[in-house]
Amino acid sequence: MITSFDDYCIHQTSQPIAEPSQSDRNFYDRYWFNGIQPDGDWIFEIGFGLYPNRRVMDGHFSVAIGDKQYAFHGSRRAPKERGETVVGPLSIEIVTPMRAIKVSLAPNEHNIECELLFTACSIAHEEPKNLMYDDGHVIMNNSRFTQMGYWEGFFSIDGKRYEVKRAIGTRDKSWGVRPVGEPAGGAPGLLNNDPGVYWVWSPVNFGDVATQFGTFEDRDGHPTQVSADLVPLYDNPDDIPALEEPGVIKMTEAKHTITWNKGTRRAAAAQMHYEDKDGNSWNVSAEPIQRFYMLGIGYNHFEWGHAYWKGELETGREEWNFSDVNELDYQFLHTHQVIKATMKDSKGVTRQGIGTLESIVIGRHTTSGFKDFFDGAE
Repeated sequence: MITSFDDYCIHQTSQPIAEPSQSDRNFYDRYWFNGIQPDGDWIFEIGFGLYPNRRVMDGHFSVAIGDKQYAFHGSRRAPKERGETVVGPLSIEIVTPMRAIKVSLAPNEHNIECELLFTACSIAHEEPKNLMYDDGHVIMNNSRFTQMGYWEGFFSIDGKRYEVKRAIGTRDKSWGVRPVGEPAGGAPGLLNNDPGVYWVWSPVNFGDVATQFGTFEDRDGHPTQVSADLVPLYDNPDDIPALEEPGVIKMTEAKHTITWNKGTRRAAAAQMHYEDKDGNSWNVSAEPIQRFYMLGIGYNHFEWGHAYWKGELETGREEWNFSDVNELDYQFLHTHQVIKATMKDSKGVTRQGIGTLESIVIGRHTTSGFKDFFDGAE
């Protein structure tokens, strides 16, 4: 099927652009963004995904304000044109590739709206590929980049308007294969013998530089993937290098420690230690100041999960009071938290920053003291 994108010199396979290079039904292309008020009073997040082999496109906009979180969800039959990134009233517009992206949620029956512009202040920094097998079958194989920036615009909830002025932003873009949508049939995979996941990810804006850290660990706390980098930030987007960033410092060692809130799997504090090949070191201490539950943008959601077929076009609204949330409910285990961070390096420089601490721990994790599938910290 030929579409307008086939007119560009961007082909990576012999197929038209509308046809993925593989038939895996979980092939996807996805945007994620967040925006943080520096005092942590609110955080908004956007998720937007295309699943061409499932013929689904979905999008979400969610805001945590004080002790409450609101969410808009939308899902539709996927369009063939890759430039059509619209789900009902929610749209993503690439104003300038890798530099400016506009997110709009037009007036709608759910009374959640936004008009927001993300402007980059760093390169789009490629992270390690995620590759995971289950009994010889690839269940995750994707690429991702992360980029720092700032937001301008507004969002509104039930008619109350919140101005967004230089809110601290992070975005990522990922594509490939990962578990999404309704589960596959047939015999269960071998991972069901000891199921679980441990993932911690933390981009932090320190003004002139950002730290980017991420790790998967096995059930006994051994890293199966870990990376950390120091990435320069720019006041003027025109100063951002076009492709490679010579100022990136890649860490040869990255360690972390999480302290968990009692009775939960939500982080109460975090410590990171990084070292580069020359022996320079950086220590980061992070204090969460606001929480955000990822089911607000479809993660682990039983009804609005990523790539679920909802019909030709469906939209919905949800809200949660944090005091009513059962934090050991599977749907609420995956969290982002706004963090205040202090970074001290081996040269005596101290920086203050604001960022995101993502964590999801399902199943046994010996290092954290989790013994069962959903037990909380002691």
